Amino acid sequence: MKAKLYDGSGKVKGDVNLPECFSSRIRADILLKVFETQKGSFAQAYGAKEGAGAQYSASGISKKKRHDWKATYGKGISRVPRKIMSRSGSSFNWIGATIASTRGGRRPHAPRSGKNLFKKINKKELLIALKSALVGSLDKLSLKNKFGREMNVGGVFTSDILEVKTKDFLKAMESVFGDSFDSVVKKKSIRAGIGKMRGRKYKSNAGMMFVVGNEESMKRKGIEIVRVNDLTVKDLAPNGVAGRLVCYTEKAVEEIGGRFG
Repeated sequence: MKAKLYDGSGKVKGDVNLPECFSSRIRADILLKVFETQKGSFAQAYGAKEGAGAQYSASGISKKKRHDWKATYGKGISRVPRKIMSRSGSSFNWIGATIASTRGGRRPHAPRSGKNLFKKINKKELLIALKSALVGSLDKLSLKNKFGREMNVGGVFTSDILEVKTKDFLKAMESVFGDSFDSVVKKKSIRAGIGKMRGRKYKSNAGMMFVVGNEESMKRKGIEIVRVNDLTVKDLAPNGVAGRLVCYTEKAVEEIGGRFG
């Protein structure tokens, strides 16, 4: 398989032969399976605070003993833990507390932050998934299915692209992607629905990813930069489906061939 070779200004210099892994068959089923398996490993640990819902004094199970101080005999109330809000002599104003069925009480089965979300995946399946994601980055049909329209694919750049300024870099990307440039830069927008009131105010697209060699470095705002050794399925297929706008440096392509064959 061949790809176009661009210089630092986005002009075509010729063609470059890609490694054999870019000619593999896309296994969408294995790709999605690996993505779902690894999703927990990248998720942030979350859980309930220790002692949440029980950070006040509640007397415990109510007593039904006759003629006893603080007993609930003859009060017509159930035996749930209660806290005293006020009292008048030997009459108490109780409110149910602590247990799950009461207001402000603890959750019955709250999530625990110590839970291990890591799951194993077969090495062969992981390799197939990575190769499928790599192929999808330069496959027009995968990009069309992902974006719902015709998309221009990325390509391979010479090392000159690492030195250009961001303004010139964006011009080069515009000349390469043409009408698809609106999906290159990562954009954040305010969600239209009621989700913005539920902790999901902003949403953003994945944007383009630029893969560089392990010894190369690049800083670009609005573009995701990943080294070859750090490549994961989540980077190449952010939602487990093949097809993402990706560009590579010549050195990165060479190292990908050495890593994935």
